[in-house]
Amino acid sequence: MSIFEQLESEVRSYCRGWPVVFDRASGSRIYAEDGRPYLDFFAGAGALNYGHNNPVLKQALIDYLARDGVTHALDMFTAAKRDLLVTLEEKIFAPRELSYRVVFPGPGGTNAVEAALKLARKVTGRKQVVHFTNGFHGMTLGALSATGNSLHRRGAGVPLVHATPMPFDRYFDDSFPYLGYFERLLDDPGSGLDEPAAVIVETVQGEGGINAASAEWLRGLQELCRSHGILVIVDDVQMGCGRTGPFFSFEDAGIEPDLVCLSKSIGGYGLPMALTLIKPELDVWEPGEHNGTFRGVSPAFVTAAEALRVYWSDDELEKSTRAKGERVGIGLQNVVERFPEAGLVAKGRGLARGLEFSGGELAGQVCAAAFERGLLLETSGPGGEVVKLLPPLTLTDAEVDEGLEIIAESVKSALVGGR
Repeated sequence: MSIFEQLESEVRSYCRGWPVVFDRASGSRIYAEDGRPYLDFFAGAGALNYGHNNPVLKQALIDYLARDGVTHALDMFTAAKRDLLVTLEEKIFAPRELSYRVVFPGPGGTNAVEAALKLARKVTGRKQVVHFTNGFHGMTLGALSATGNSLHRRGAGVPLVHATPMPFDRYFDDSFPYLGYFERLLDDPGSGLDEPAAVIVETVQGEGGINAASAEWLRGLQELCRSHGILVIVDDVQMGCGRTGPFFSFEDAGIEPDLVCLSKSIGGYGLPMALTLIKPELDVWEPGEHNGTFRGVSPAFVTAAEALRVYWSDDELEKSTRAKGERVGIGLQNVVERFPEAGLVAKGRGLARGLEFSGGELAGQVCAAAFERGLLLETSGPGGEVVKLLPPLTLTDAEVDEGLEIIAESVKSALVGGR
């Protein structure tokens, strides 16, 4: 592995916790060069909801490439883009009675966020954006300004402006009137809070520590924003595409955001792709006002459309994700109860789950012990104190049980020692 240390930047991250060279992957497993399999509860940070090298999506991609389908097309009309848009309308928008136009902002989630922030400011004529404690929205400057993590923010090297943090649901304790605080600032002309163009929110904060907002809080937030002419942006980059059960993570709350950011698993196969969904009345862009070279990566359109047809023509995946999520939640709660003195907390929704420790050192030790046992996990939270589980939605019940058993063993190893 010396070539990586010789040539690759020190900014590399995940590979430090998993110091092997991976070579192939299938379903819920990824294999090192020596052939050792690892059960993957990381899933490309949520970019592989349908598993590694999903055979149905792979075949659609191979067929498209074999017939010399267009690979790169900027924002030109292509058959692949048409198929994706038709499938989005038929499988996602129409059944949910949603009306959105689709912006192709670039290849990554931060591109989707940047487009949403820019458009919200253009539509409202306001500069300020409200974001929430422990939120994560991307690494480019606009998205980073709305991100809470101090390590990431320091990396900007310049002041991050026109963004104001507010407490996320249950940031302090259940008695604190979170939205009341926000509402008071909006109503008080002496508060110093300029009228925001938008709020940007994750319904479940992935990088922030698997913090799940309640449906009541999300509905209250939308109502408050509506009353003040503030646009609601839901960042569904990691929690969308079925991660919490329904296709959009906000569906259970019954809200309808003005703008929605999608990436990661929207491409289906792990190929780079992002979408910003906008209410039709917000579509005030001038032609070319927001663009980018890699807006039209057609192979991702192909696998995205195929994933929507295969997995979202009915509610089977949603029901499966909810059921498996409950199994994982119960399994993590069993770990909590097994070690009551450790003060562990099981968190999450659907197949976005977490186990919170007293600090990042313990959580890191659990992930390291899990890796030794053949399971990939990462940490999240402001201090890396949460062991984060994002397995493929297509994993089997047996793989759920296997992963939970390894997690229990790894927690025991970290808390009481031994192997």
